[in-house]
Amino acid sequence: MKIAAVIALVLVIVGALNWGLVGAANFDLVATIFGAGSILAKVVYVLVGLAGVALAVMAPKLLKAAGS
Repeated sequence: MKIAAVIALVLVIVGALNWGLVGAANFDLVATIFGAGSILAKVVYVLVGLAGVALAVMAPKLLKAAGS
């Protein structure tokens, strides 16, 4: 579970940074790296979304483990 949480966290951070760039500078880093509308870009977007869902599901357990 710990490895899954770390992977999910990294993907969510990547997604957050990408959305920050889109909002602040109208620059989509994922599309720039993998090609706008490409299969690889779509895979990254889906993985980031799934990571967000996974962290939302794991959040109560992670917060309990952190002592909050």
